[in-house]
Amino acid sequence: MFVGERMSRPVISVSPDAPINEALAMFKKEHIRRAPVMKNGKLVGIVSDSDLLNASPSSATTLSVWELNYLISKVTIKDVMSKKVISVDKDTPIEEAARIMADTKIGGLPVTSAGKVVGIITETDLFKIFLELMGARQKALRVTATIPEQPGELAKVTKAIANNGGDFIAFGMFSGPDANSRVLTFKVEGMTKEKVKAALGDIVLKFWDIRES
Repeated sequence: MFVGERMSRPVISVSPDAPINEALAMFKKEHIRRAPVMKNGKLVGIVSDSDLLNASPSSATTLSVWELNYLISKVTIKDVMSKKVISVDKDTPIEEAARIMADTKIGGLPVTSAGKVVGIITETDLFKIFLELMGARQKALRVTATIPEQPGELAKVTKAIANNGGDFIAFGMFSGPDANSRVLTFKVEGMTKEKVKAALGDIVLKFWDIRES
């Protein structure tokens, strides 16, 4: 899966010369939290709702509403945007985009193709993918168990489930409590809790949780 398949589009961008109050109104109308800043078709920055809100005056100010409106009208996007923009190509693997966002602690990345901005990938897009990967919207038996970190152990699990009439609808593998183990979380149809335990009892190191979810 690549970024281009799951990015948000069309691109909702702002000009660096736009007043922040106009940008705030647009963010509210479009239900977005960040937008690329474009000038003459080129990406020059990115701005988030927190950038805009932090630039707005405090409610504790003693200025009049007229003075506030005048001051706000003088603050533009270029005054508050982040100029060092991290972007990704539309053909970037989705997990690489997620790694960049996690490592840099940012909530969204502009997506480019042939040097042009064609979309934006956000934490919300990644959450939706995670829901799909874990089958969060499908009711089934959810199993979490630890297996040894050895070649062939995963194949044993999938074979045992298939041989007992189970049908995987979601599957994830994560770091275990130590370097010698891995944690599996999967959803399966066609098997009961007791049947899963019987099928995997000699394969897994520990069952953490089995439930209908």
